[in-house]
Amino acid sequence: MSEHLSTEPSAALPEPAPESAPSAPGRDRRLLRAVLRWTAAVVAFAAVGAGTAYGITRMDRTDVPGLATESDGRWDYPELTRPPLPAGSPAPFADSNRAGSHFADLRALLLPAPEGATEDKALRGRDGWLATGAYLAEFPRKEERDELRQKLLDTGLRHIAARGWTMPDGTRTRIYLLQFGTANVVENEFASENVAYSVPGRQVRGVGEAVYDERFPDAASVSGTERTAYVETRPYGAEQVREAFVSAGDVYAVVLQSRKGSAPAIPFQQTVVLQSQLLR
Repeated sequence: MSEHLSTEPSAALPEPAPESAPSAPGRDRRLLRAVLRWTAAVVAFAAVGAGTAYGITRMDRTDVPGLATESDGRWDYPELTRPPLPAGSPAPFADSNRAGSHFADLRALLLPAPEGATEDKALRGRDGWLATGAYLAEFPRKEERDELRQKLLDTGLRHIAARGWTMPDGTRTRIYLLQFGTANVVENEFASENVAYSVPGRQVRGVGEAVYDERFPDAASVSGTERTAYVETRPYGAEQVREAFVSAGDVYAVVLQSRKGSAPAIPFQQTVVLQSQLLR
């Protein structure tokens, strides 16, 4: 039998403190923070047999203080279930899967849009696979875009699956899943770009200045995955952008969320956590 996750507004995410423009932490603090984040693992999951669908665990709202109410701005996602594994294939974090490979269809591991969303059909790609150039368009600086294009070639990018939507309040979400040959490539070539830095390695379209999001709760970590999140600081332009980079085995996930005025923290955190759990 499959285990399912009810995605009513209940996953444990502490209510964020009022935002201000944080100062960049010092080198020692960054390194300490990197070590702590790399060792955080609070959500355990046991994979069921190969060839069957398997569900997603979650933390309840009551697991973290400060989330006693339902009206915290969460989105209403459909019930989530991971897609079936091919017969005889191990789960991505099984002991026998040393490469950390996701054998399930990458397109089926994309987080579905929440209720009320309008899909961004341009991110569907062809047969569900997005062209590399469409992903690279998220990076406006030509030199960074060219460097990343070459890096994707050199590291053996296999596929990009993407999904995007816009909510009634104008919040826009884009999710990109990049799959490589092994977890080692993801960890050493992409995740490492963000772990020890207080600012993103590359500028994302629409972002002025972004810094490490220290208000993203450590209690929302997903075991087996590593996450780095950034938030655009004031003064930003017409909209604020939030960005997260998640490594999960042979998959590198990029989650971008923006909204005119300011982008709320809770839906962003919810989206990143649920996408991370799907990849777990």
